[in-house]
Amino acid sequence: MMLLTDAMRRRLYLGGRPNGLARALNRISAFQFGRALLAPPDWVTLEVVGRRSGNVVALPLVVTRYRGEHYLVSMLGDGANWVANVRAAGGAAVLRHGRRRPVRLVEVDADQRAPILQRYLAVAPGARPHIPVDRRAPLSEFDRIAAGFPVFRITARE
Repeated sequence: MMLLTDAMRRRLYLGGRPNGLARALNRISAFQFGRALLAPPDWVTLEVVGRRSGNVVALPLVVTRYRGEHYLVSMLGDGANWVANVRAAGGAAVLRHGRRRPVRLVEVDADQRAPILQRYLAVAPGARPHIPVDRRAPLSEFDRIAAGFPVFRITARE
């Protein structure tokens, strides 16, 4: 198993975009998570139509549970490609973890994101180097950065 330091993890996403190694690791993880191969239930593959290419883009994400709801968080902030694709698709996406589940992703208002972001850092250690708040920080620190990190509530697609 490859152990990465926080500095190494940050270098994989300089400028908020994955470098070649990060893209390769993400492809492997998307394959693994989507097929539920040695992956916890909350590790999923998000599939969304690319806003420019029209092709389905797949990437690995961690589902965060908070107060009975399920959420996806952008560890790279507002500029992440998948966030723009989800917005362009009107929230229509598919989550995979052994099976395909069509979903609608509903963006959470910035003033409601702080506790979800705090919970996200508790369950997604790989995201910690990318979000400028310690996971044990008070909620007020998460409020300060919440507007820059999109959160989407996962709902059933009608």
